[in-house]
Amino acid sequence: MRTKDAPLLLHAFSTFAMGGPQRRFLQIANAFGPRYRHALVAMDGNTEAAAGLNADVDFQVVPAPTQKSGGLSPGNLWRIAGVVRRLKPDLLLSYNWGAIEWALTNRLFRLAPQVHSEDGFGPEEANGQQISRRVWTRRLALAGRCELLVPSRTLETIARDIWGIPESRRHLVPNGIELEKFAHAEPLPMPFGDGHTVIGTIGMLRAEKNISRLLRAFAAVQDPAARLLIVGDGPARAELEAEAGRLGLGDRVAFLGHTDAPDRAQACFDIFALSSDTEQMPYSVIEAMAAGLPVVATDVGDVGMMLAQSVAEACTVAKEDEAGLTAKLEWLAADPDVCAQIGDANRHHVQANYSIETMLDAYDRLFQARIRR
Repeated sequence: MRTKDAPLLLHAFSTFAMGGPQRRFLQIANAFGPRYRHALVAMDGNTEAAAGLNADVDFQVVPAPTQKSGGLSPGNLWRIAGVVRRLKPDLLLSYNWGAIEWALTNRLFRLAPQVHSEDGFGPEEANGQQISRRVWTRRLALAGRCELLVPSRTLETIARDIWGIPESRRHLVPNGIELEKFAHAEPLPMPFGDGHTVIGTIGMLRAEKNISRLLRAFAAVQDPAARLLIVGDGPARAELEAEAGRLGLGDRVAFLGHTDAPDRAQACFDIFALSSDTEQMPYSVIEAMAAGLPVVATDVGDVGMMLAQSVAEACTVAKEDEAGLTAKLEWLAADPDVCAQIGDANRHHVQANYSIETMLDAYDRLFQARIRR
């Protein structure tokens, strides 16, 4: 469906492979349908997540004007400016450090109203250490009239105290999900037989997710009925499969690969586990809570604040505490009644705080306010 009179939003991503920002974009674009037009740029050329767009979404894929590199160059900024000038978007949206050149270009040339989103950090900043060069680049790129969107309180604090973004241009909008979709999903086919307690995790298999920590913690779980299901794909998969072999996990662990149905994957689990070094407001945790699951997680980003507060302390561990992670997994695997109680508390917490309707309303109001300026 062509909607030539609808506002054009130009989205600049480092990649459009599926991840948290890409999933949120799909939610927003599909919900608004022909209300907006979309132009997508992926700096690495990967646009596989665009397959998730509905038929009534008017979008075009725009070739990246330059490839990602280790630094910023005037030539790259000039080529990015050329794309914005050619498309004349009503609003420019850039996502994370991997697309910071777009925010910097717009700061220098003042080409379009802009919203920049930050969702978190890679392994190089996993320990909370902000890289000086990136801090100063963000301060420059996100100054002026650029609005900043963040999903977590942790990121909002960083934006205020380190990047120097004033309150008038900071917007905290928690991620939201389709609650009923996760509450009543049909499970994916299981690689294990019946009679097992399935501990599961979902995410890109990258270094900062530290799935190897989960493998080691699970290897120490003594419950013979416990199984570990890892859903997702990424550059660390081969290494993780090899580590599972070295740990002697055998058929106690399965790697399911990527799925386009995270609701059906969550429906396979009895317990959800997160072992990341760095997160902000991970979709997988909200989804697990909506599915009525207990969540055991490293206490990173906003994770501890996301869980139902009555159970958060009992269900989080310091990221260095592998023995604590094992103990919490064993505790829940041994007590289905406690699992049910914690899962119920998590479900009610999500219903009260993380609906997709609240998120969509906040995005729509911000888009319209920026477009009208």
